[in-house]
Amino acid sequence: MKRNVASQLLASILVNAVYAMKNMPVMLINTLLTPFSFLIVITFISRGSLLGVAIEGALIMTMVSNGLGLQGDLSHLKNDMKLQEMVVGSPTSATIYLTGMAISELIYALPALILLAILAVLFLSLTPFGIISIVGAMVMIFIVSVALGFFFSTLTADVIQSFAFGGMLSTILSALPPVYYLITYIPMPFRYLAYISPTTYAAEIAQNAAGFINISTTNLVLDWSILAVFAVVFLFIAIKKSRWVDI
Repeated sequence: MKRNVASQLLASILVNAVYAMKNMPVMLINTLLTPFSFLIVITFISRGSLLGVAIEGALIMTMVSNGLGLQGDLSHLKNDMKLQEMVVGSPTSATIYLTGMAISELIYALPALILLAILAVLFLSLTPFGIISIVGAMVMIFIVSVALGFFFSTLTADVIQSFAFGGMLSTILSALPPVYYLITYIPMPFRYLAYISPTTYAAEIAQNAAGFINISTTNLVLDWSILAVFAVVFLFIAIKKSRWVDI
């Protein structure tokens, strides 16, 4: 059983990550372009004062973009390659399929994550606990994004429609909320609108871990709790409510 699960996960990684990175390396530029373009713009506009915040924002945006990118990949495999029809007819469950594809997206994001990690080491002063907090926030927001990407991939009829959903969600989750900047920059009462997005909680956790903001222990626990609720709810919707068989 374990061997079958491992082979199913490996198949997803080979199809969706290794193949693309080997045969279409130019696609990796897109993975790097979006988070780094925001980082550069924010750094220039702030004259370097928000460099550290922008690095953390780029890390979070990379996780969001690649998690949501699952939508386009799954839509292509479902509608163009008809792969999902074979998966549905195989012993592979929706959970294993989703897990394998999520791991493949994470591997695909490695070049961007490695470069951003180097920048974080150079420009951020992080304690071991701070590193764990940032990584944890990245993992949680990646789970949220993967769940959303998988859910919408089962609803879209073609890749073009999937790209539209992906671009819209990426903007809503990572460009508009205070990911590349501090939430204190948003005037009241509009600041409360930012908390509609789960990325706001991930950004607050990361920014607090690096010392850019100081939030109380109570609010920090609340951020983690709300982020966990987002992850659980979206995962439930993705696995239980997606049109997995109706393709």
